[in-house]
Amino acid sequence: MTLFALIAPPDGGGQIEQLARTFGVDWPHLTAQIVSFAIVCAVLYWFAYQPILRMLDERRKYISQGLENTEKINAKLASIESERQGILAEARVQGNGIVAEAREMAKRVREQEAQRAVVSAGQILAKAREAAAQEHQLMLHDLKREVGRLVVQTTAAVTGRVLQPADHERLAAETARELAGV
Repeated sequence: MTLFALIAPPDGGGQIEQLARTFGVDWPHLTAQIVSFAIVCAVLYWFAYQPILRMLDERRKYISQGLENTEKINAKLASIESERQGILAEARVQGNGIVAEAREMAKRVREQEAQRAVVSAGQILAKAREAAAQEHQLMLHDLKREVGRLVVQTTAAVTGRVLQPADHERLAAETARELAGV
């Protein structure tokens, strides 16, 4: 009320006073409403607006912290991914080395087995030649004996006489000598 009293001219009938009367302004009630509105605004400011601002500030901090953590996690994931790629590359190199080593070993085993097969084939061939030579000797011996018998039989038939065992032996020995020379 004193505020309006200071604004109003002392003659009691200033323009503001006339305007206030025209609109039905009751200065004591208006002043009380202004004071109560100021009190409500102060109470809301201290008990509602300030806690909301603190909560929003905490949320901003929490969100920024979450973003920092996300960046850290992304950086860690990137480093883990690069480590994983490095390990995979190293494993590929080792795997290729193992495969190359296995191929080299297989090549050596193949060569060894080929050498063994050649040696075994040579032994089998030598045994076969030896068996063939023995068979040849045996066949020659049988042939000589058969040829000697045929010569004796033919000589007996040609001469018309019966040959004695001494004649048989002599003819068989001569035939054997002639066949050995041939």
